Amino acid sequence: MATLTVPASVPAVGDDCEQLRKAFEGWGTNEALIISILGHRDAAQRRAIRRHYAETYGEELLRSITDEISGDFERAVILWTLDPAERDAVLANEGATKWQPGSPVLVEIACARGSAQLFAVRQAYHDRFKRSLEEDVAAHVTGDFRKLLVPLVSAYRYEGPEVNTRLAHSEAKILQDKIEHKAYADDEIIRILTTRSKAQLLATFNNYNDSFGHPINKDLKADPKDEFLKTLRAVIRCFTCPDRYFEKVVRLAIAGNGTDENSLTRIITTRAEVDLKLIKEVYQKRNSVPLEKAVAGDTSGDYEGMLLALLGKE
Repeated sequence: MATLTVPASVPAVGDDCEQLRKAFEGWGTNEALIISILGHRDAAQRRAIRRHYAETYGEELLRSITDEISGDFERAVILWTLDPAERDAVLANEGATKWQPGSPVLVEIACARGSAQLFAVRQAYHDRFKRSLEEDVAAHVTGDFRKLLVPLVSAYRYEGPEVNTRLAHSEAKILQDKIEHKAYADDEIIRILTTRSKAQLLATFNNYNDSFGHPINKDLKADPKDEFLKTLRAVIRCFTCPDRYFEKVVRLAIAGNGTDENSLTRIITTRAEVDLKLIKEVYQKRNSVPLEKAVAGDTSGDYEGMLLALLGKE
């Protein structure tokens, strides 16, 4: 369900590097050429371009990009050009070191990635920042958020389809009891959300709905202004309906008077090779307008061009 479009006949990696070098040279930068190449190459191809570019020109491609462009366009191109695990490591570092209550970045990385992907993110984080992700989350996140987020980013969940229905029933009851007593950061809630497989959690949440007559997230809206409850709801939505979760993030990013470029860039660059097509479908169904049109109406220039390329515009 990716939106990334790659040419049927991809130029040789050396040709791509030569064209990028030309885009950077001279008095002006050829931004359209940068978009036409990097905005239409998959992760393996971008990795090969970075390696060949460094070997050929003695300079990291990301450094050349940073020297030539700036602003939201630069951020979109840099994040996109990074390997997915390295990109998530960069985003996780920002999410941890600049953490604020309600910030969704760490939840998205911990809950909307598979176990192997999250493990790769932790490795990339260690390689890039010379610290562990868990260490930085523990150092910068406070209170109940730390209690939840440290085990979330540390998790390595079973990813098979097997489900224990009796366990789902008993843990749904545990969740309901703790929520009823407003013990939202209780150890049992944390344990269930941070250790169970996605399949097991889905069974538990379905059992909760069947047993108590409404979804668990409805009970977690007791106080809409409570940022910890908002974080718990985000965790559950990332497990149960990531496409709807990400559609809401994008919708809020481009709604109102201003644009949340960081959120818009984050979702488009992290989901373009995953499920952005599905997110686009959810967006159009809910808002009666194509996501490309909404993005074009809220952004401009080369930044707009890069985002539209990743959204699948030819």
